[in-house]
Parts: sequence; structure tokens; C-alpha cells
Amino acid sequence: MSVAERIRAKLAETFAPAALDVVDESHMHRGHVGARPGGETHFRVFMIAAAFDGLSRVERQRRVYDALAEELAGPVHALALKLDAPARPDA
Repeated sequence: MSVAERIRAKLAETFAPAALDVVDESHMHRGHVGARPGGETHFRVFMIAAAFDGLSRVERQRRVYDALAEELAGPVHALALKLDAPARPDA
């Protein structure tokens, strides 16, 4: 299983998101610190999940970092996050 697939699976299991996109941007970081020849080091995650409702941006990020602790301690060098709660009809 690729790193992107592991990230996607863990986030789907932990947050049951309404929308989830995991993008491997490693090719954009060739030659930079933390980049490896095989890639799978730099990712961008877009996620919308009800689990984020009422949480600050920082708390949303902390929860994702906790869910991905194993990947962040190993193969993942950089993780960009765009995390939202679903829009409420009365908001």
C-alpha cells in the first residue's frame, strides 16, 4: 500500500469525511530537504468532516497529526492541510 493510500485509509477511518483528497506533491520537491528518490514524502490533504465542527484550525490539525503520527514519524516529510467542517444551512 502506498503512503498516500495509508494516509487516505487512516483519515477515512478516523474522521468519516464527507470529502477527502490526498495529493502526493513529492515531485514538486525533488532536490529539497526531506525528498527521497522514490517520492511519497510531501502531501497535501483536503478534507471536510463533521468531526471538525466547532474546532479551531489548530485543533483540527492536531487531530490529523495524531491520526497520522506513524507516517509523520517516518516517510512523510511535509503535510499541508486544508480542513473544514461541512457548511451548516443556518450559518
